[in-house]
Amino acid sequence: MNESLARLQQRRSVPARWLAEPGPSRDEVDTLLTVAARVPDHGKLVPWRFIVIEGEARHRMGEVLAKAFQADQPEADAEKVAAERRRFAQAPLVVAVVSRVTPHVKIPNWEQVLSSGAVCMNLLNAATALGYGAVWLTGWAAYDRRVLDALGLGSDERIAGFVHIGTTAEKPTDRPRPDLADIVTRF
Repeated sequence: MNESLARLQQRRSVPARWLAEPGPSRDEVDTLLTVAARVPDHGKLVPWRFIVIEGEARHRMGEVLAKAFQADQPEADAEKVAAERRRFAQAPLVVAVVSRVTPHVKIPNWEQVLSSGAVCMNLLNAATALGYGAVWLTGWAAYDRRVLDALGLGSDERIAGFVHIGTTAEKPTDRPRPDLADIVTRF
């Protein structure tokens, strides 16, 4: 089996709490984003963009999350608020993949949304190829207008995923994968 297929067969999500320093270098981040952007994009609309969250920005993002969470959950104990504050500080790099649909007579919205999902998957595969662990998450923060405003998203933009990337501190076990006999039909 060739090396690329072997890497793809090993790809698995790594919990964000298991992603540690060192994270990707500046050049590696550029490589990750370049690979992520090599997806099907009918009409060359580029219906996605990236927000890189690293360094101190992870902690600023944590403050945004803690404030929004506390406003919605005033009875939450201090540990739950602290967990939200840490959410983006666990992995050394978080890339927010932003999806935006451009109305087009020939290119359905669905194809543009799928292209954003392909960006997230390419980003996971690129991280794996570079030897990093990664996980694609959304969670409440991806849908909260206060968080989206803090990240600078327009009213026509959504978070396709927050992709957390770092060095794997613990190796995850593989989960059961579907048997091809259960998911494949032939026409």
